[in-house]
Amino acid sequence: MKLFRNPDVMWREEEEYKDQAMAGLEKGEDIEDVGTSVLFSGGTMMSLNILGTEIWKLCDGRTLDEIVRALVEIFDVQPEVLREDAAGFISELKEKGYIYEG
Repeated sequence: MKLFRNPDVMWREEEEYKDQAMAGLEKGEDIEDVGTSVLFSGGTMMSLNILGTEIWKLCDGRTLDEIVRALVEIFDVQPEVLREDAAGFISELKEKGYIYEG
């Protein structure tokens, strides 16, 4: 199934924090808690780390396998690990109505 962002969800990428996260990633630092974007929907807000932000941006009609292939180009992580993390996060986004399958 192809994954799409819900067009009713507003989002903003925080360039300063994205740069900070990428620099930390290159140094091997733990950057999991660095928020790099924010999603707004129905009066709620969700902060995403760098991996979550990249997954969100890749939900543009790609399949999970296509998303994982793109993530492998960005992050130095085993594809199996990325697939598990991406699938779990995508499931959470679907439950909240932030993305949908088409």
